[in-house]
Amino acid sequence: MTEEVDVASRMAFGWKVPEFPADGSDHAALFRQTTATLDLVAGRFDAAWVTDHVLPWARWQAVDTPVIECWTTLTFLAARYPRLRWGAIVLCQSYRNPALLAKMVANLCALLPGQVIFGIGAGWKEDEYRAYGYDFPRPAVRIRQLEETVEIVKRLWATDAVTYEGRHYSVRDAHLNPKPDPLPPIMIGGGGEQLTLRVVARHADWWNGGGTGETYAHKLDVLRGHCATVGRDYDAIKKTWQCECVAIAPTREEAEQLAAASPFYTDAAASLVGTPAQVIAQIEAWAALGVSHMQLRFADFPRTEGIRLFMDEVMPHFA
Repeated sequence: MTEEVDVASRMAFGWKVPEFPADGSDHAALFRQTTATLDLVAGRFDAAWVTDHVLPWARWQAVDTPVIECWTTLTFLAARYPRLRWGAIVLCQSYRNPALLAKMVANLCALLPGQVIFGIGAGWKEDEYRAYGYDFPRPAVRIRQLEETVEIVKRLWATDAVTYEGRHYSVRDAHLNPKPDPLPPIMIGGGGEQLTLRVVARHADWWNGGGTGETYAHKLDVLRGHCATVGRDYDAIKKTWQCECVAIAPTREEAEQLAAASPFYTDAAASLVGTPAQVIAQIEAWAALGVSHMQLRFADFPRTEGIRLFMDEVMPHFA
């Protein structure tokens, strides 16, 4: 099922900040490369997104590859580039105490009001959990923990003297000030059909999904059903899609070569690959599904030819 949209006015774009160097660079070089790209996109892209992992996850990456930490990196870069909106894609609820996490996000909102998106998910990378000493319960438990985290965060942002007794988390007479004003959107990531998308229907302002258009459309149908069950307006939830490989070049052949060389490329149907005109057509297809924000990783990073071409020849079509 799809919804009719005005593709010329419904798409915003965010840049996915690289969390580890894919070209063998060290962490200092990665920082220089990242800020060089942010210097270009600030004021043109709508947002920037930071991934919450402490170990590399893409193919070809050695376990000792340098990896940034999400929240410290995000807050540092948000202060340096306040024209962009900033969010995590997405925070792993297991890695931070829910009440402290609510305070961390609220504090950044006080420093950068209106520019923060609270992205959160249930967590999935088992080797990361084990390496850093976190319990890794079964998916149903992690998703229930996610829901309790969101419930605690929402209560602390709205009221004082909060007491909450959940199955996994609790707070007692907790105060959080200053409270976010305005409240940041809550973006929940994940596509589990029985549990995660029900949490999205109950609590999310934004949903973050990935994969192919066919899979994404099916997830939207499931989400629509959960919204009907819990009495939520499906259209009130902003739909976002993260693309791990944008390979754009003057010719299709060049773009395909970029994609094939990327450790993040898995499937053409889950990527944006081609000339500017071809990429525009691909984005229009996503807009027709209801997507209104894309989080994009460019295959040629740390080079900037691809992102420049995208900004100059693709983004004006959706301005």
